[in-house]
Amino acid sequence: MSKLREDQLAVWRAFVNAHAGVIRRIEKDLAERHQVPLIWYDVLVALYQSPGKKLRMTELADKVVLTPSGLTRLVERLEKEGLVRRERTEEDRRGSYTVLTREGKRAFLKAWPTYEQGIREYFIQVLTEEECRIIGDGLSRIYQSSRL
Repeated sequence: MSKLREDQLAVWRAFVNAHAGVIRRIEKDLAERHQVPLIWYDVLVALYQSPGKKLRMTELADKVVLTPSGLTRLVERLEKEGLVRRERTEEDRRGSYTVLTREGKRAFLKAWPTYEQGIREYFIQVLTEEECRIIGDGLSRIYQSSRL
């Protein structure tokens, strides 16, 4: 296996730094507007976009960037805040769904304009249309190749 070239490492560092920078800015904007933290938002949007506004924990874990134990703790916190509830499954008594509540939907919808503005301002407006297309294609291939 050949060593990574400096230009290849530079692309990797640029990706990691860009991701961290954009996320930091969006998290700051959400906090300044007293809205849910970005990681909460990610869980709420995953539930909002799912059929019946509910997912099994394994399904939810596939849609967010958290370890299973981190996701469990986060769902417990969201449940305490009234943004989600857990519901036993009919088919498997040991399993449960995480379900978006009315309050969770409100929190998600309230945070969306800030999140959308951050995506636009810190990501989309910095790139040309062609760069957006190329980066989107490349990141999609990377994501697909990384799925187990």
